[in-house]
Amino acid sequence: MKIIVAADNNWAIGNDGQLLITIPSDLKSFQQETLGKTIVYGRKTLQTFPRQKVLSDRENIILSRNENYHEKGAEVVHSIDELMKKLSGHNSDEVFVVGGSSIYEQLLPYCNICYVTKLDREFEADSFFPNLDEDPEWELYDESDEMVYFDTPYTYMTYIRKGTKIQN
Repeated sequence: MKIIVAADNNWAIGNDGQLLITIPSDLKSFQQETLGKTIVYGRKTLQTFPRQKVLSDRENIILSRNENYHEKGAEVVHSIDELMKKLSGHNSDEVFVVGGSSIYEQLLPYCNICYVTKLDREFEADSFFPNLDEDPEWELYDESDEMVYFDTPYTYMTYIRKGTKIQN
């Protein structure tokens, strides 16, 4: 599996249930990367999507502990074991974990690639992603040139789990 996340210099990813910033080119990149693929996320992340609806043209899987939770257009699973059974027939290169912080933490051990939009500033935040720069299991594989959205410089960074073979 792969992860897609936008994080600031402190690895913050959200505040009050919302993304730190919305960068149109980053949203377009997210869409291009995940279109036609499977995305896995938590119930709270759904609330950050446009109109709080599942994303079209993708298989949406929501991980929620609430056994009574249902969402039109999505498969809801209630445990990591149930998720792994659901994903057993999938190509792991086509499964993307897209948030939030609890889901990222639970699924990071199952992922080999993280696509990080690194925001070169610090935001007020209450949810965070694990710091891959300090995690000995991960290494920076690739980094884009710096781009700027208004007053926020950012780069696209690809981290890989050490020992992961990348296919171009």
